[in-house]
Amino acid sequence: MASLTTQPPATPTYILSYPAQYVLLVTINRPKAMNSLPYASHWEADALLQWFDAEPSLRVAVLTGGGGKAFCAGQDLIEQKDLANLREKIARGEAKKEEMPDRTTLTHPPSGFMGVSRRAGKKPVIAAVNGWAMGGGFEICLGCDMIVASPNATFGLPEAMRGLYAGAGGLSRLVRLAGMTIASEIAMSGRFLSAQEAVQYQIANRVSKTHDSCVPEAVELASKIASLSPDAIIVTRHGLRQSWETASVERASQETELRYGALLRDGENIGIGLRAFAEKKSPQWVPSKL
Repeated sequence: MASLTTQPPATPTYILSYPAQYVLLVTINRPKAMNSLPYASHWEADALLQWFDAEPSLRVAVLTGGGGKAFCAGQDLIEQKDLANLREKIARGEAKKEEMPDRTTLTHPPSGFMGVSRRAGKKPVIAAVNGWAMGGGFEICLGCDMIVASPNATFGLPEAMRGLYAGAGGLSRLVRLAGMTIASEIAMSGRFLSAQEAVQYQIANRVSKTHDSCVPEAVELASKIASLSPDAIIVTRHGLRQSWETASVERASQETELRYGALLRDGENIGIGLRAFAEKKSPQWVPSKL
């Protein structure tokens, strides 16, 4: 258990655990619904990840799905169907407008699907994909910093097959990772990718040895990252993300330096790291103040 300095917000959709020092494991806990997410769960996760970014004792988060069959099957389409039926009843005069939930609750937060698909954030997030990652579930993965895929992981954007489109940021990020032609085939023909194909197209980092080892391997990767300077990881992640999100390569470098360069150089961890190197000792990092 992590020595938390603050407590996480309420997370009825998610199970929180702390499998290694500085590592938060978030498990989507809706296995009967293939871990699909209703609107409220996205806002819940957004609050959770904002807390994670601010909590000094945590440095890396791992996301996975409970139940073993699905990482996340996307938006809860049963909720969508019920809302569509309610709209029709209101139109026919069989229900009152007041019965429709407030429109502000029927959207995703600015950070996107599960608070990840369009997240800026500070700290890295790893997806441990243990099964189906469909629609918004795939968009969660595309918003993460790294992906460890189980041998039975399957990725896809089937929205067009349902009359929808992948609107949580996944289309543009998939193009950046896999290229225009492969992204087009996935999004417009309903093609699903296996775990090995996801690695082949530079979407996932690796395939775990077994289905059961997916989360432990992701936690191991998280621990390696968490063992480094928390300041350096925050700044390095910002530089990487800016280069991905920004059209100009040089401008991306400038933005990271302008935002974090002086703060990193004035912080405690840079001195700790340099002294440890000179003295041939293991650095004992302090919580990041960035």
